[in-house]
Amino acid sequence: MTLGKRLAQLRGKNKKQEEVAKDLGIARSTYGAYEQDKREPDQETLIKLSNYYGKSIDFLLTGKEFKEKAKDILNDPNTQIAARDGDMTEEKALEALEWLLEKEKGRMPGDRQPRKR
Repeated sequence: MTLGKRLAQLRGKNKKQEEVAKDLGIARSTYGAYEQDKREPDQETLIKLSNYYGKSIDFLLTGKEFKEKAKDILNDPNTQIAARDGDMTEEKALEALEWLLEKEKGRMPGDRQPRKR
């Protein structure tokens, strides 16, 4: 499913595009283009959409929430190979991945990780 289809699904039939666009402070035609996958929202608008619908940006873009993403990473054969020599249970690995994904929340491409001093 695409971003546009997820937005249309989240809006549902009870709300009009005009209402959502007005609440977000954008033109109805712009919002309509998002739902039709003719345009992609910029970062600021993506954040507004995330807050408006109460969904993570990950969900809007991929259709998956953090836990689902963490499980996908955990089930990746490369992850399993990397962790096979350690004392890593599935529960510990899932907790570590959720922590990492939570830390990455809000981080933008190109952001540098803070250094510990």
